[in-house]
Amino acid sequence: RGSRCHFTMTDIDTSSLPNFAQQDYEVDRSRGRNEDLSVYIPSDVQDYLNTFYNAVDKGDEDAILACYDSQFKRFTDKFFKDSRWPEEQHVAQLVGDADGLFINLYKELYYRHLYMSLQPTIEDRFASYDNYIELFNELIDCDTPVNLSLPPKWIWDIIDEFIYQFQDFVLYRGKVAEKTDEEKELLRDAPQIWNVHIVLNTLHSLIVKTNINDQLAAYKNNEDPTAVAGVFGSEPLYKMLGYFSLVGLLRLQCLLGDYRQALQVMANVELHTKGLYSRVPACQITIYHYVGFCYLMLRRYQDALRSFEAILLYIQATQSFHSKSHQAYDVISRKRDHICSILALTYALCPQRLEDQVLREMNEKEGDAIRKVQANGDDTDEALNRLFMKGCPRFLTAAPVDYASPPSTDDVQKAYEHQLKLFRNDVKQQCLLSTIRSYLHLYKSMKLAKLASFLDLSEKELRVQLHAYKHKMAQLTWSAGSPLEGDRACADSLDFYIDNDMIRIASVTVAKCYGDDFLAKSLKMINNFNKASRK
Repeated sequence: RGSRCHFTMTDIDTSSLPNFAQQDYEVDRSRGRNEDLSVYIPSDVQDYLNTFYNAVDKGDEDAILACYDSQFKRFTDKFFKDSRWPEEQHVAQLVGDADGLFINLYKELYYRHLYMSLQPTIEDRFASYDNYIELFNELIDCDTPVNLSLPPKWIWDIIDEFIYQFQDFVLYRGKVAEKTDEEKELLRDAPQIWNVHIVLNTLHSLIVKTNINDQLAAYKNNEDPTAVAGVFGSEPLYKMLGYFSLVGLLRLQCLLGDYRQALQVMANVELHTKGLYSRVPACQITIYHYVGFCYLMLRRYQDALRSFEAILLYIQATQSFHSKSHQAYDVISRKRDHICSILALTYALCPQRLEDQVLREMNEKEGDAIRKVQANGDDTDEALNRLFMKGCPRFLTAAPVDYASPPSTDDVQKAYEHQLKLFRNDVKQQCLLSTIRSYLHLYKSMKLAKLASFLDLSEKELRVQLHAYKHKMAQLTWSAGSPLEGDRACADSLDFYIDNDMIRIASVTVAKCYGDDFLAKSLKMINNFNKASRK
């Protein structure tokens, strides 16, 4: 794909924008206030928007972050909890900037508030898409980098919200039974709105424009990334946009069910070292959740467990920080429950040693479901379906709906059922493996006939199941390189071989390190003693 993003909207020439000097800005602002804007914008909100505009205009990231992260929510709760923020034309009149990037950024917040707190109309969905395309066109279709500074958190939220609104539109479009004839006609006449090819092209264009893959490859090879960054990739705004676009592509490809391509997108991202994603906790959680889910669907259970365990440990370690923001805490808590459910499903299929705190949390929340999945009884299907539904993403179908002959069920349900069917077909081949594992753990050697009698199988059928065990447990496991690479090895804590009519069993369980456990319990006791002493 080329470095330019060819969209349906007219590109904006940033060189034609006026240069608002401080004196001109003050004049424009006072002239805007001569109109009775208080009818549309409360005076406190006018001061906030002017402060926000000044911060963006000056490129003061700390001031921008304060306006964006805390003050926007505060004014929303006070003035616009159940209503829309002021329309763009009134804000443009207030700040004296009708065509600049600030209005695009303001509209991004305006429509995000609609999606989060209200119910967007079909016109709002179209307008939000147009605003994203206009914003990305202005950033991409230029010869020199746009003079704009934004905090990494907002840059991530722009990409994350872009993917979310595309996902929400596809889900909305697929519910044919709920559509009026007017809505169907609007959707039929606008196939380019939230088109999957345009969304993919947008993310690819940001990646190519910023040379982010070349920069990450240079990091991995201990080379100077600035040598390959180029004019755009050297700017912090573009560098973070390119990086977060990689994560957006990971998420989008996973939603579409292309798990290998999703992992291929992350080829140059070093997941097991501290990277750019660590600047934004939500980005880090997204990466590990979707990478882990891709591994699960590719039957790389050990890598999936490692990903889910790592991010749960991170969430546990930073939960006190997230609790300072009620909204962020709620989002992280929901993600934590989803990851814990999909971790439990992976653990039920391929038990591995986990960190004590992760194992404890998983057993508290999903211990009963794990036992049901492993028991291969009447409740197995229900438990497996519940864990998968709770932990999987909301899958999408990229093809637009044919309203002339609509499907009997919505596309959303069909996409989910297709992925669940693929997963269950693989799990069905492993239905006896957990029972076989439980018997083999009790012996160092045993006759085939004895194990066959335990399982009510013939020796021939048992040999088939033991070969299936070997096949399913021989998995690619990551050790170095890109996420798709790995060495094939036994992913189970138990191995065996068949010697004529005997099964020779070897347990490769790593002994627990009691020294670390003793130190952890001692530190916990000391902390509890110190807290009690302060009281």
